[in-house]
Amino acid sequence: MAVLKFRIYWEEDDVIYRDVLVKHSQNFADLHQIILKAFEFDQKHDATFFRSNDIWQRGREISKEVYEKEYKAPPLLMEETIIGSEIIDTNQHFVYLYDFVKSWSFLIELIQVIKNADADMSLEYPLVSRIEGVGPMQYGTKGMLGEKFADIEEKYDLSEAKEGFGQEGEEDTNASDERGEASDDSEEDSDERDDDGEDQQESSGSEFYEGEAF
Repeated sequence: MAVLKFRIYWEEDDVIYRDVLVKHSQNFADLHQIILKAFEFDQKHDATFFRSNDIWQRGREISKEVYEKEYKAPPLLMEETIIGSEIIDTNQHFVYLYDFVKSWSFLIELIQVIKNADADMSLEYPLVSRIEGVGPMQYGTKGMLGEKFADIEEKYDLSEAKEGFGQEGEEDTNASDERGEASDDSEEDSDERDDDGEDQQESSGSEFYEGEAF
């Protein structure tokens, strides 16, 4: 028996990948499940593998089930196909397609064969052995906050913050009213000063204009 190490790349960005370990005696249904686990996808959708070559051409399918579509050759079934039986090259390639509507596509490459003597048989296979890069969000960015938003709301107490803004506005309103009253008082004082000024000008205005001829 041997343990096979596969590297699974997200097709749209090859710096994002996961390494998984499977026994050569396990089937493609096991590989299918560990890939979804590695990229944190659910298992609700259709899926299929393709035999492939070095330039990622798609060959015969190893499918979750027989779908209602046209096949060039009848597909093999994941649960009936042992992984080791499909390894014909030391760097064997497969293409994995998940969710035919969104067409999540992953490129699979065999990178190591670990012989029985060197394999850690105390581990439960299949398993994820390495994670590189932030994987794609299966359902977009909608779920990025999700349940965490409630934690954020509680941590910063957004409801109290809203009330606080209201109180601050009320204080500003009161302050504005006080400034308005003060302004009215100053206008009254100004009117009184203007009246006094007019009286003074009436008494001395003629002399002023006689002396200044501009």
